[in-house]
This record gives sequence, C-alpha cells and structure tokens, in this order.
Amino acid sequence: MPRLLAKIVVIDPQNIDSAALEPVAKGIIARQLAAFPTETVYGLGADAFNSLAVAAIFAAKQRPMTDPVIVHIADMDDIAAVTDVSWQDLPPNALQLAQKFWPGPLTMILPRGARVPLVATAGKDTVAVRMPSHPVARALIRMAGVPLAAPSANRFGHISPTTAQHVADDLGTRIAWIVDGGPSQVGVESTIVDVTTSQPTLLRPGGVSAEELEAVLGEKLARPERFAVQANEAAPAPGMLLSHYAPEAKLLVFHHKHIDLAWRAALQEIAAQTKISRRVGALAPQEYLQQALAAGAAEAAVFGAVGDAALAAQSLYAGLRALDKAQVSLIVTAIGQTDGIALALQDRLWRAAGGIMLEVENDD
Repeated sequence: MPRLLAKIVVIDPQNIDSAALEPVAKGIIARQLAAFPTETVYGLGADAFNSLAVAAIFAAKQRPMTDPVIVHIADMDDIAAVTDVSWQDLPPNALQLAQKFWPGPLTMILPRGARVPLVATAGKDTVAVRMPSHPVARALIRMAGVPLAAPSANRFGHISPTTAQHVADDLGTRIAWIVDGGPSQVGVESTIVDVTTSQPTLLRPGGVSAEELEAVLGEKLARPERFAVQANEAAPAPGMLLSHYAPEAKLLVFHHKHIDLAWRAALQEIAAQTKISRRVGALAPQEYLQQALAAGAAEAAVFGAVGDAALAAQSLYAGLRALDKAQVSLIVTAIGQTDGIALALQDRLWRAAGGIMLEVENDD
C-alpha cells in the first residue's frame, strides 16, 4: 500500500487565506502534525498541551525524548497558559527581552506551566517558549487556539528546512500537513536564553545576537563555550547535541578570524581531496565560488558573501542540502568572523561537522 503524502497548503504571508488554513488548524486539534513556516526555519507543529500529539513529533522525526521542543505562542497573553504566570509578572530580565525581541527569533527558558506535558520539556520543570514573527505561524497558532510545540521540520539530526520542499523531502510521508509560506528569512534557528538562572545564560546562538541581548539586559550573558550533550542525556534546550544540523556528506570547516586565510586552507583541501578522486562540494561565499571550482570542486553552493553573516545564514541550510542532492562525498567550507549572527553560523557548522572545527594557524 502506498504511503500517504502530506497535503501542501500554500499561504501568502501578505494575504493570509483563513479558509485555506482552517483545515490545518482543525487537524492540529485532532492530533495531526503540521509543518509551518517561521522566520527562522520551518517547524513541525502539534498541540503543545496534548501529550500524545507532542509524542507524535518525536516519532515522526525519530527524535530522542531527551531533546526538548520549543513551544510557540502567538501573543503575549499566551504566556500565562504555558508558564502559569502572566506576561506582566515575568522576571524583569525576561520581560525586557520579550518586549524588545518578541515576536522574533528569540526563545526563552521559563518555568513550565501545568498544562505543558513533560514530554515537551524532556522531563524538566522549565519550558522553551518563543513568539515567531512569521505572520502565517502566528495565524495558525491563533486559529488552532493552542500553542504549538514545534522543533524543526526535518529528520532528527539532519539539515534544518528553510522551504516547504525541504520539509517534503524529509517528512513528506510522515506528517499530515505542510503549510508553504515561502522561504524562511533568517535561515538559522532562534537564539535560546535561559532566564531562570541568576545570570541569563546563552544556550544556543541564533537569529538575535548575544550583543543585542546584552545591550538590552545591561549585563553580560553567561556563555558556555560550544556546549554539547550526548543523545542519551537530557538536554537543557533544543539543538544542544554534539552532532546536529548535519548533511549526509562529511563536512570540513576551516576557521580563521581572517576569512581569506581560512579560505586559502579550504581551497588547498579541495585540491588535495580532488587529487585522490573525492567528489568534493564547496559551500562558499560568492567571492570564492569560482576559486573553489578552479581548485577542483565538483559542485559549489553559495554561502552568502564575505562580511555579510546575515546573508550567509539565509543560505546555509539550502546550500548544504543542494550539495547533498548533488551527491558529493565531502563538503568543504570556511568561516571567519564569529560575532553577531556569525556566532550562530559557527555553532551550526561545528555541530554539522560532528564537533570538529579546523583552526587555521596564523600566517607568518
């Protein structure tokens, strides 16, 4: 018997068709899974208050139950339903961040409300909460009448999806609905900050930079360096596993604060691997695409432009997926700056490479 395919519903973010979105909302209430767009990546949503629905997310993604999911809300008043505290009574630092960065690519770790099942939080009494800025996401949450528990809509550990087609490629036979609201604009997941600690702690860099958060808080964030947990450990937040966001091909990432030195090493590696008959793919900024091909890369995908980390973030996952589709056996890339959103890029590439970052020595 052929497997059922997810029904794709195309929604214009600038002119949301409520009638077209309504069956998806009703499906969510009936414990069906629905992928939907956010400004960061596409999420795989279920009724956050229904433990069976949330458990179905883990089954569809083959995600370990030790990895919590983010609960998405549409409005500030929804905070009370997921934390048992009204938004006006949030701790001062949480309230500051919510008023500045919500809706947007920021997730906060807050006390778990009684209605949120422990399956969504990996058994913890804290919950990851975010208010996305994508109009289709917020419309769907409002229409469903419940917050949506939603990790990224991909196979566990694989490259996150930034288009509806990416979702279909990974989960098209495992879920009921895919809402196509166009490509994600940020391109990497949300920043996660734990505000239940005495000093707010950056658990995952993302679409809001650490510098922006610190400017609002008026204090430094605690920043565990390249923090990672193993698959059998309960993670404090989503996306904390050592191997994550990974392509099928092996990934090599070169790093130097000067991007030209990082790419010089990367180009040498491409040439060396090509000589031993490896089919190499290059994930390269526009300025290095032709050099990568000249060095012997069989395929090259655009990774933004030098000095434009936001543009690189938008193209990261699509580029990795394109190189996988081209069936390269090795992907080579390089990264320079690590401030702002570039810190999120470094984090994602480090995890996608299995926790290995090749540091290039200073050029003497």
